[in-house]
Amino acid sequence: MTLLDRYIARQYLANIFLLFVLLFAVVVVIDFSLNFDEFSDIAERLVKEWQWPDTAAHRTLLAVSLVLDLWWPRLFQLFYYLLGFVLVGAMGFTAAQFVRHREFVAILAGGISLRRVARPMLIVACAMSALQIADSEIALPKLAPLLTREKIDAGRHSLGAARVPLGVDDRNRLFYAKSFDPDTGRIEGLWVWERDDQGLMTRRITATSAVWEGGVWRLVDGRAEARRSSAAGQRDIRVVESLETDLDPTTLTLRRYEGYSSNLSLMQIAGMLDRYEAAPHSPVHRVEQLERIRTGRFATIACNLLTLLICMPFFIRREPANMVVQSLYCAPVAICALIAGLLGASITLPGLPPSISPLVPVMVLIPIAIAAVSGVKT
Repeated sequence: MTLLDRYIARQYLANIFLLFVLLFAVVVVIDFSLNFDEFSDIAERLVKEWQWPDTAAHRTLLAVSLVLDLWWPRLFQLFYYLLGFVLVGAMGFTAAQFVRHREFVAILAGGISLRRVARPMLIVACAMSALQIADSEIALPKLAPLLTREKIDAGRHSLGAARVPLGVDDRNRLFYAKSFDPDTGRIEGLWVWERDDQGLMTRRITATSAVWEGGVWRLVDGRAEARRSSAAGQRDIRVVESLETDLDPTTLTLRRYEGYSSNLSLMQIAGMLDRYEAAPHSPVHRVEQLERIRTGRFATIACNLLTLLICMPFFIRREPANMVVQSLYCAPVAICALIAGLLGASITLPGLPPSISPLVPVMVLIPIAIAAVSGVKT
């Protein structure tokens, strides 16, 4: 990269960092100010449980630490969703600085095309998109359990045990558990009802507890009782040591927290899709949801970069202009394009498969981006 490219990239990257810091600070401070009473009540309860000195200073310090504990994993999620807006906003600030100091005039006077100004910005945007991929594939899957917490759960780093409602697995069996702890992958009070084609029960499997090991549930005190007795009139009860089902800890956690699936990595999504496709009774709606999430990851990144290209002519201009007015012109265009990318990754258009519908905003934005870049006067 030339000296000019490094200078533009450094200015653009500094504005991106500054915008993220300001947005994160504003979000955390607003949440703390609006919910100060709730965090104070939680802090007061924890002070009593931990037997700390019950003073105003300790409660305030604990309330602030609870806010930070609740929000630091959410900042990774905010980074993923806000990157497109920040890229466009940082480009506007960078261009405004160049216009104010007449640096675009100096660039043109040196015989350099204004499209060269866009090149380092695009390189930085691609690097930030790679960081966005790493965020969605590495950070968010590890932090997913912490992202499901509410304010009352601040300070707690485990999901905790909860009842598993009655559901159907891949073999059309009814599955129920009194308690499931996703942190340990352990089930307490397992009941499974096997059914025939008419939906009538043929066998019931029970276990006092079960642990997920080696791709199956290892049952403790597992018993299988047939619906009909034997010819001698005795009940047919057999010992069952393991249970194969698609309802692994990740799937059970997904059913407990619907938003958890959006934080899975592509490898986890591919593994779940393979299990669903191999199952005799594949849950169609869950397969479509995972397909949409997988394709939407790439569509969101593409929409961010295309929106950046579309918005460049508003700021990278040959003639000096009022950047506030240009921002007002650019804002609706950028917001519509970025929201279209986010909505395309979360909803399915009628008549289109879930693996194709997230790409519709990308296909719409590609010709617009080409026309916008071609229209830059230089």
